[in-house]
Amino acid sequence: MANNGKYLALTAGVITEETAVQTSAGAGDAGKIARLDAAGTLPVSMLPAGVGPETITITTSEALAAGDLVNIWNSTGAKVRKADATVAGKEAHGFVLAAFSSAVAATVYLPSQTNTSVTGKTVGAKQFLSTTPGLSTETAPTATGNVSQQIGIAHAATAIVFHPLSAITVA
Repeated sequence: MANNGKYLALTAGVITEETAVQTSAGAGDAGKIARLDAAGTLPVSMLPAGVGPETITITTSEALAAGDLVNIWNSTGAKVRKADATVAGKEAHGFVLAAFSSAVAATVYLPSQTNTSVTGKTVGAKQFLSTTPGLSTETAPTATGNVSQQIGIAHAATAIVFHPLSAITVA
């Protein structure tokens, strides 16, 4: 029988069926039973402040795909766009794990987090910002004017630990 997240509770002497929660609304959910998410882990909203992935929320200035490396820049305030090695000034500062439309709030993952929305990586290979906006490559760009920025190491075919280094403009 599949686990549907329900349990029996004794409330004021009456046995009732309750449903475990997957998101916390705060103090109003005190005493409720937590339910693991589809990955078998506690949802981030269940964790105390300061525990969980390091993220910031920034408005997008273009559509982003899950896994895109992103650049934080100033356009009438902080905005986020695809990082791009074709020109200085678009270095990778973070990444997104979900797709976002233009002009919406995006969750940006910061250094030391793992990007699990990538494919085709070689385990142990250094990853560099690509000249294809938002992507990484295992070969550093070498054309004049390109930016060479190591952004991390692949630890699985579908995962990069994001540790961006300073970018160097190729002469």
